[in-house]
Amino acid sequence: MRSDAWRLLADRLRSVGRRLSGARRDTRLENELRIARLRRRGVRIGEGCIIHTDSFSTEPYLVELGNHVGIAGGAVFVTHDGSVWLVRQSRPQVQHFGRIVVGDNCVIGQNSILLPHTTIGANSIIGAGSVVRGTIPEDSLVIGSPARVVGRASLALSWLVRSPDTFDSLHLSDDDRRRLLETHFEIRAE
Repeated sequence: MRSDAWRLLADRLRSVGRRLSGARRDTRLENELRIARLRRRGVRIGEGCIIHTDSFSTEPYLVELGNHVGIAGGAVFVTHDGSVWLVRQSRPQVQHFGRIVVGDNCVIGQNSILLPHTTIGANSIIGAGSVVRGTIPEDSLVIGSPARVVGRASLALSWLVRSPDTFDSLHLSDDDRRRLLETHFEIRAE
């Protein structure tokens, strides 16, 4: 009953948000609603996070996110190991679990998978599509499947900030951002 009421309220808030912002979705409101829903499921989430996934496993209370963590869509947090299936004949009730802890100021890229027993140090970047297990030191740039530390996140961010393809455009409307990017990348309208 409670979850139905919550869904109804969330739908109404999204509808109001869409009307107030025109055709654009109110992503800030959607993020706040998602974080509230995840916290109710037991995920410990710090302040200032942005989360674009609901995939926090069957034991979401084993996941902890620090402050200012960004998680892209398609990212998956897996807190259990299904390979225990192979010993179920001798141990019919066996299960295996592990925590996942993400430090402050981290980014988890699109379609990344974080496996049980993973700790990611503060100020780290997990590249898109990475499969991560184990301890990742602070200030790490991590990519691949299996994921490997390939450098320091601070160096990658330094390059990103200096790149000619980096813009202060978050405040722009979709149309203005499109015009900016089409001009910059020399894309002609058809």
